[in-house]
Amino acid sequence: MLIDLSHAVGGYLYDVFVTRVDWWVFLGIVAQGLFTMRFVVQWLASEKAGKSVVPMAFWWFSISGGILLLAYALYRRDPVFIAGQGFGVFVYLRNLQFVLRERKAGRDVQGKGAG
Repeated sequence: MLIDLSHAVGGYLYDVFVTRVDWWVFLGIVAQGLFTMRFVVQWLASEKAGKSVVPMAFWWFSISGGILLLAYALYRRDPVFIAGQGFGVFVYLRNLQFVLRERKAGRDVQGKGAG
């Protein structure tokens, strides 16, 4: 019984990670890596500051990973993944717009006070 289970699991893993690997899978893995890096960047920035921080790199990793994952989902024709990543990319872009607007306003205020 355990030998049969071992063969079944081994066959499944071989099929998923060897037989089905193509350039789209490679793209999906790269995209997931970029998407995961945003959490690493955010965590390290927060640890350094001693409080929750969302650095600009978080949004760039979110957007780049999200767009690549959306392309992968479109190719795989996965409606759940398409909806999730499509909405996510919109949210990341909107948040980046807020950050950039806030930075510009901060520079404008600092520039006016200094002159």
